[in-house]
Amino acid sequence: MLGMQMVSVAIGWQLYERTGDPWMLGLVGLVEVIPVVLFILPAGHVADRVPRRDVTIWAGVVALVASAGLAAATWWVTPLWVTYACLGLIGTARAFGQPAAASYVPELMAPEQRAGLNAWIAASYETAAIAGPALAGLLIAAAGAALPLAVAAAGQLVFIVVLLTLPKRMPVAAGGTVHHPRELLAGVRFIRQSPVFLAAITLDLLAVLLAGAVALLPIYAKDILHVGPAGLGWLRTAPSVGALAMSLIATRLRPWVRPGRVLLWVVAGFGAATVGFGLSTNLWLSLACLGLVGIFDMVSVIIRITLEQNITPEALRGRVSAINFLFVGFSNELGAFESGAVAALAGPVVTVVGGGAAAILVVLGVARVWPELARIGPLHTLRPPGEAR
Repeated sequence: MLGMQMVSVAIGWQLYERTGDPWMLGLVGLVEVIPVVLFILPAGHVADRVPRRDVTIWAGVVALVASAGLAAATWWVTPLWVTYACLGLIGTARAFGQPAAASYVPELMAPEQRAGLNAWIAASYETAAIAGPALAGLLIAAAGAALPLAVAAAGQLVFIVVLLTLPKRMPVAAGGTVHHPRELLAGVRFIRQSPVFLAAITLDLLAVLLAGAVALLPIYAKDILHVGPAGLGWLRTAPSVGALAMSLIATRLRPWVRPGRVLLWVVAGFGAATVGFGLSTNLWLSLACLGLVGIFDMVSVIIRITLEQNITPEALRGRVSAINFLFVGFSNELGAFESGAVAALAGPVVTVVGGGAAAILVVLGVARVWPELARIGPLHTLRPPGEAR
């Protein structure tokens, strides 16, 4: 994750410095998203048929080659299509690596350990989100954009070496004989038939889609809070700082007795904090609200991921993780598009405040449509359908 953060910053800087064209920056996200959309269903199927550790390793190899290719393309100033081809490889690595890695993690621990470990994993992600861009900026200033890309490739190599030390296990589904095309959609069918999990991902997807304020932070920094680019940096960091603090606290918390109720409350808190940020004209209040956004979002992430791990049958983990990644993983990008489009019509304050209020309404709707979510017991007691506790 640290490497991917560095790649994002370095490529953005290198492309804009070279072309001066914002459209080239927009193409970065598009080129990385297309392979995910194309390959995510087959990738989930592969994760349920091939040892997940091996799939994750090979995805890491592809990401390593792509990062090294980006470093070389930057150093020798190759044609732009080389850069975009490497970014496409990174998107392909994400498409296959994320479902495999997410479904491999539960193989390494007992159900009662998963919430704590997910909190540590989330803490590592937030640490990377804070440190990665800063480190990339320092390396670019010191030696140009090629250096952080080379460091990212080295990070992928470390990732692969560590994975090689972990146990290799064959997924349960690998022993089956069914290879019908309908098996690609088995994850979709499972989610549709699991109201608790469907409610959880609906909460996450709609809350982030409607209440995502990050895309509008430059407007707030320049025109509302009047804090300039330095203040923008603080605003961008605040949610990650809150999320990191919460993830570390979560590693020491006792299991939630009613995690479904906690999930509903924290998503409502996410919406309320977003409303507070939208109305604020004071930097410190804005930072506090964004910190709360990160805190509430982190609790939601830990509960949702642990819920997925504990109720998904072993044979379907890869395909369910793939569907979850496809919808929840892109909610930030879709939310940024939605926020920008609405802000262009109604202004940033109406957009942010309205989005936060809409997230609260989503909570009320989900609680009414799926009342079973509020009744689930501790996460470590949940099991896949038909499996004894």
